[in-house]
Amino acid sequence: MIVDDLAYQYDGVFSRESIEAAVAAARQDLEPSARITEFLPVLTQRFAEEQLRAAAQAEGRLAKGVPELLFVCVHNAGRSQMAAALAESLSGGRVHVRTAGSDPADQINPQVIEVLAERGIELTEAYPKPLTDNVVRAADVIITMGCGDACPVYPGKRYEDWTVADPAGASLEQVRSIREDLQARVSNLLRELGI
Repeated sequence: MIVDDLAYQYDGVFSRESIEAAVAAARQDLEPSARITEFLPVLTQRFAEEQLRAAAQAEGRLAKGVPELLFVCVHNAGRSQMAAALAESLSGGRVHVRTAGSDPADQINPQVIEVLAERGIELTEAYPKPLTDNVVRAADVIITMGCGDACPVYPGKRYEDWTVADPAGASLEQVRSIREDLQARVSNLLRELGI
């Protein structure tokens, strides 16, 4: 069913075989860290769709309507998720945001969810996902936070490395401080992009 849905969505963009391969790869990437396996099919479909869209954009098969931002941290459970949620909220849909981790966790940090909810931002569909070549190639701006050399570098991309504290193991007040730091950084980035 996942393949059928994506084959319909990407008809004329990718072959059915390419879509089957993307779904299999998505499941293989997500399965090792899946805590609640009942959600694995839904997350597999979302991740495969994200990878197909990124590949189509990187290959020029789908046009980009807005700038593509990629936020990367080690576990994709704290800083990158917070930055992405803030960018989506502050931009009003004038950017498309992706996140990834060089070593993704099995869930988003509950304190990150809590401090974003304090700002009216819900992380209901976000989940940690692995860094892939497709999302890097599709991005216009790649923001890394503590993942070192794990992110491939392509010419023509804008890269920034933000030194931001890791919310893992931090107190709620410290996570709020990280949120404020990220909000200032994201606001500056959006201004620089003219958004």
